[in-house]
Amino acid sequence: MLSLNELWFVLIAVLFVGFFFLEGFDFGVGMQSQLLPANEKQRRVMINSIGPFWDANEVWLITGAGAMFAAFPNWYATLFSGFYVPFVFALFGLILRGVAFEYRGKAQSAGWRKTWDLSILIGSFLPPFLLAIVFASFIKGLPIDGDMQMHASFFGDIVNVYTVLAGLTVILLCNVHGLLFTALRTFGELQDRARKRAQVLLLPTGALLLAFVIMTYFETDIFEVRGILLWAIVLLGIVAFVLSGYFCKKKRDGWAFGMTGAVLGLSVISVFVGLFPRVMVSSLGEAFNLTITNSASGHYSLKVMTIVALTLLPFVLGYQIWSYFIFHKRLSDKETLEY
Repeated sequence: MLSLNELWFVLIAVLFVGFFFLEGFDFGVGMQSQLLPANEKQRRVMINSIGPFWDANEVWLITGAGAMFAAFPNWYATLFSGFYVPFVFALFGLILRGVAFEYRGKAQSAGWRKTWDLSILIGSFLPPFLLAIVFASFIKGLPIDGDMQMHASFFGDIVNVYTVLAGLTVILLCNVHGLLFTALRTFGELQDRARKRAQVLLLPTGALLLAFVIMTYFETDIFEVRGILLWAIVLLGIVAFVLSGYFCKKKRDGWAFGMTGAVLGLSVISVFVGLFPRVMVSSLGEAFNLTITNSASGHYSLKVMTIVALTLLPFVLGYQIWSYFIFHKRLSDKETLEY
């Protein structure tokens, strides 16, 4: 049976898996909405396709950070103080993106729309890129001392070849995921364009994924810590990735979308599996690692949080499932009203 510390570690992992699966296609659609459409009508359809979902999907990130703060306050403190700059820019991207969605249709001038279109592109790129850098840094290791203070340089410890590769890999995955969501939610020319673009991006995405797995093997210790289990996750990810290409070619959009979502989800799972029972790896020595024990709240706090979470979680999940059910129909070029 899981201890409360282990349970909350798993719950936080589930929240981040949900975030990258759901918000991943939002980010992908946001980036591709400025690159894929042949005209303004198609661009509007793409934005409308995520209109009912994007803000609710961000709740998974907020909830994950909140759970981290309540269950593992020392992890939260070290993480958010050490990664202050990346998180500020990620937050800026999320705010810019949300404002752009709301204000883009408030005026009809070309300059106004182009400004907010650029904002959507930037706001959809920054958060997944920077969050991937943060997650890659988790497993690579950072200079954390005995007081749980992180003394990391921005260029070198946080931004380096390995973490940038992680960021670019996630960006391409989100783009493919978003394109397949567009294919799933639209008709006609836009749907065909989305499928073809997804097929084009699959090869470079696969190459980056392979390069990242190889670098992870040499740059981190997670394959030593969780060897067999991690290799099983990698194998599942490869199968899911290959199937996404197969289903995309066969125009099975729902299955293809599910497979790219599985790749994103398995990527996040591999990070948490590789970390456990650690939550942050110290490059100064194993004695300074943050773990689910030395970074956790007291037993009573975890117990109360568990009761509250189990009480409210069914309602939150029920609402989100219902919203996806209500807005599950495909959109045509005729549905171009500003959302």
